[in-house]
Amino acid sequence: MAIYIYQRRDWPLFTWNQTSLSRLSAKVRHNQGRLLGRMEQLNPTLQMEATLRMLTLDIVRSAEIEGEFVDAAEVRTALAQRLGHQHGTVAKNLEGRIGLLLDATQRYAAPMTEQRMFGWHASLFPHRKAGWRINPVTSPHQVVRYQAPHSYVVPGEMAAFLEWFNTTGNLDPFMAAAVAHLWFLTIQPFEDGNGRIARTISALQLARADDTPYRYYSLSAQLCKERAAYYDILEKTQGGSLDITAWLEWFLQCLDRALLDTNTQLSGLLAKSRFWEKNTGASLNDRQRTMLNRLLDGIEVKLTSSAWARLTASSPDTAIRDINDLLKQGILVKDPAGGRSTSYRLLN
Repeated sequence: MAIYIYQRRDWPLFTWNQTSLSRLSAKVRHNQGRLLGRMEQLNPTLQMEATLRMLTLDIVRSAEIEGEFVDAAEVRTALAQRLGHQHGTVAKNLEGRIGLLLDATQRYAAPMTEQRMFGWHASLFPHRKAGWRINPVTSPHQVVRYQAPHSYVVPGEMAAFLEWFNTTGNLDPFMAAAVAHLWFLTIQPFEDGNGRIARTISALQLARADDTPYRYYSLSAQLCKERAAYYDILEKTQGGSLDITAWLEWFLQCLDRALLDTNTQLSGLLAKSRFWEKNTGASLNDRQRTMLNRLLDGIEVKLTSSAWARLTASSPDTAIRDINDLLKQGILVKDPAGGRSTSYRLLN
């Protein structure tokens, strides 16, 4: 019969080899500091754009881990509406997912309580009765071969978890995120939704580590990329001893890869920031500024004077004047091919 980690005599007194992890945790802190430093140089509008991109990615990839699909464009629009940056009503099917993540990342300093956790679960399953599970865990997407503790011990287990979570003291915040993730998934206090809530708990703890509501990286996206390894290390750890060094090492490495992946995810946004820094003194009208932003966002259109007129709802003469002005300012250049359909691009 399998012996799970929660059946060990000293559960939940986790141990790990701090010496072997110290260099790795220092590397993660270094890369976190570099990322936050770069992002702090962006203006608030671009910081919010980065946050919208990362929160969208987090929701989409967390759902994908569970075998579910949500539309990224719809999620981004709903997030912008919820954060007050776009008018409209958040789609009903996305309200819960968005409310869950925003509560964790925007209210990261608030203590984690039983009622707050029930609220998280209710946001995912609004028609369920609030409370810890009273039945075995069931999930159509369960991949890890693991049997959670009996339901009658869950209230006591969660009381211990929440007390620890709110008093982690001097524990490295990235280590705390890793421990919390494993501990919660070992208890599995709800009948379903435990994976999504575990990843949300990690997101909250990482927001505490960053000490900002802006989000610039997504752990869930990285976990989705490494899903097979994620399930494998969870299964091995939950069936092993209370020495969780291997789990912490894997989690920190995964987090470090998430931080580094931001360079890919936000490369266009960083290029946009550099462009506007370079052209701070440019004299631009609203049409020009709007079109330049669309070009920087990667609009898929051959930029001709007729395309400019169509996209800005202006006359052909106005379009030509706008373009010629940008040519004189050294912001646009003509593409090599000339003729009647002259096209233009941003000067690199």
